[in-house]
Amino acid sequence: MNFGQTDFWTVAVIVGLACVTVLTRCFFFILDRAWTLPEWAHRALHYAPVAALAAVIAPEVVMTQGHLVSTWLDARLYGALAGGAWYFWRGGVLGTMLAGMAVYLPLHLLLGW
Repeated sequence: MNFGQTDFWTVAVIVGLACVTVLTRCFFFILDRAWTLPEWAHRALHYAPVAALAAVIAPEVVMTQGHLVSTWLDARLYGALAGGAWYFWRGGVLGTMLAGMAVYLPLHLLLGW
């Protein structure tokens, strides 16, 4: 069976993934009673945004082209340290970003790090 340029198995996988997606998204509507998260899962969800952000940001700070940064002359390291210091000193996301960029930009643009 051939659907133009797409083979049968590709179409079957797409349809199967679509069915799984619809089933998992409609699962809570299908249930006949109210469902609540266990307390431990509810507490764990408070850390999910921080964990996701760390998983995205950390490799960008410590790696260059798939390899660990091999020199201390990298503006990203100092920008991340400045942002972290601001966060622990004053807190707040905006101040953290501004402090990190205030250190990163001069080092990167003026010194070429």
